[in-house]
Amino acid sequence: MTIQTVAKQLTRTTKYRLNNGHHIPVAGFGVYLLPPAETFDLVYEALLQGYRHIDSAVIYGNQKEAAQAIAQFVKDHENVSREDIWFTTKIWNVDHGYDETKKAVEKIALEVKESIEYVDLILVHSPLTNKEKRLGTWKALSEFNHNPNNGVLQVRSIGVSNYGKKHIEEILAIDGPVVVPAINQLELHPWLPRTELREYLTKKGIVIEAYSPLTQGRHLNDPELLELEHKYKIPKAEILLKWSYLQGFVVLAKTSKKERIKLNFEVLPEGQGTNDPLQEGSNLGKIDLDPNILDALDKPDSHLVFTWGGADPTEYED
Repeated sequence: MTIQTVAKQLTRTTKYRLNNGHHIPVAGFGVYLLPPAETFDLVYEALLQGYRHIDSAVIYGNQKEAAQAIAQFVKDHENVSREDIWFTTKIWNVDHGYDETKKAVEKIALEVKESIEYVDLILVHSPLTNKEKRLGTWKALSEFNHNPNNGVLQVRSIGVSNYGKKHIEEILAIDGPVVVPAINQLELHPWLPRTELREYLTKKGIVIEAYSPLTQGRHLNDPELLELEHKYKIPKAEILLKWSYLQGFVVLAKTSKKERIKLNFEVLPEGQGTNDPLQEGSNLGKIDLDPNILDALDKPDSHLVFTWGGADPTEYED
């Protein structure tokens, strides 16, 4: 899909169709590093501003509070149902392996099931163990996914995070029926475009989700970015978020400030629509900054990793 096509399709309510038929909201609110005591209020505020996609993880220590906020918001707003809100969590490295992942999902259920009944997406948080454990985890998640009446927790979609081509190929090489990951969540921004990996994922029908689109604030003084900010009088954060949306990513914006939640969400125009990111579709509105202008930020040969201590997990070798 071309950047220009994506630009015509995106609105605040756009959803992308996954390879299993479910639809994920393109705009997500991430709760990484949010203190549990603050998570409820911040997630509630995100939902109030219009977000319908919350991204958590076991290791964040706040998935319970995030789920409680979703439940309270649905209770308080009769025009919003649980089905309207997407909730993601992730299996951490220490829980890799078949039996370990089974237990981890049981623990997730204890924290979130009472509030939100089911989980829309569980990701394998990283590949940083070994092939045997990774595949054991995938087998366990696949079983939960295949059997919604498993008695533990309904898991509607499964995917991966920080996986490189090698790690995806391990899954696709499994004998017998294979659940292809619905999502690969990656650090992505102009200084880490991962062009080859993105092309591979698109060919495999795996939707790409971007975290740290603002580089965790570490690269906001880039000359091209400063020039765009000065010339068009648009904040740097807004420019970077628009760049990510225009690549066709599901985008996770994170902030601990309520005023930033509103600003981040309003980067996208109002409107309604659902679209498959792997196919061209209908015109659902457009982002108000010409995609050709954002081409100035493209750095196809750059590979700056700002997370994971600078070590790229997609390149991890056992």
